[in-house]
Amino acid sequence: MAPSIKLAVEDGIARVTLARPDVRNAFDAEVIERLHEIFSEITASDEVRVVVLAGEGRVFCGGADINWMRASLDLSYETNLGDAERMSDMYRAIDNCPKPVIGRIHGAALGGGAGLAAVCDVAIAAQDAIFGFTEVKLGIIPAVISPFVLAKIGASHARALFLTGERFDAQRAKQIALVHEVVPVEELDAAVNRSVLELFTAGPSAVRAAKLLVHRVLDNSYDDSRTITTKAIAQQRISTEGQEGLRAFLERRKPSFAQAHPDSPHLD
Repeated sequence: MAPSIKLAVEDGIARVTLARPDVRNAFDAEVIERLHEIFSEITASDEVRVVVLAGEGRVFCGGADINWMRASLDLSYETNLGDAERMSDMYRAIDNCPKPVIGRIHGAALGGGAGLAAVCDVAIAAQDAIFGFTEVKLGIIPAVISPFVLAKIGASHARALFLTGERFDAQRAKQIALVHEVVPVEELDAAVNRSVLELFTAGPSAVRAAKLLVHRVLDNSYDDSRTITTKAIAQQRISTEGQEGLRAFLERRKPSFAQAHPDSPHLD
């Protein structure tokens, strides 16, 4: 059986690819389990510096698999709850991954696919991409993805888009900060590669600390975040990487952690 998710790690880049193009890379129980497993592996890997999340075929991710949804009609509340909890844990594993995650989004990112865009640190979309939190069109709600989407686009946009379930284009996705860059389809790989190479010029432990900082500050009051932020910068300044970065700046040279990546891999 062909894998539902493909993982390739080379030169510090983990390429995670949804590999069910015949069903628009839709979610089912296996996809959810494998994504959770893969991002747990990436979190623990010292080899990986950057993750690229992509989809095979014509779309990034079309949401939930129709056969999986059909099967849910006969499930009890408790079984549905367990399914939802596993999906929530999968999104959390991606969101909390200490390595930067770049989303390569094309074709469509609907429902849970739009949720995947929300947990990417850098989301780059092709001009043809269509987005939507379309759950209400099916009589359900975007509950599991809501914490991640609200953190990305805010309550105002979520209220409009969750309630209508309307589809919207890549430019609107950029306007509401669901994605960060929109490029012509033929330039999508080049834009992703630029972001990868940019991240390779940054200190890997500083990148991890910066990502953690965003989460911790958002989750705490000002008084708590004051302690978190002051301790975080003090710790990073005295770290080997922080010392090297500052010395390199003062000595007008590149720091040792800034790598010119050996190539710009094609990212399908």
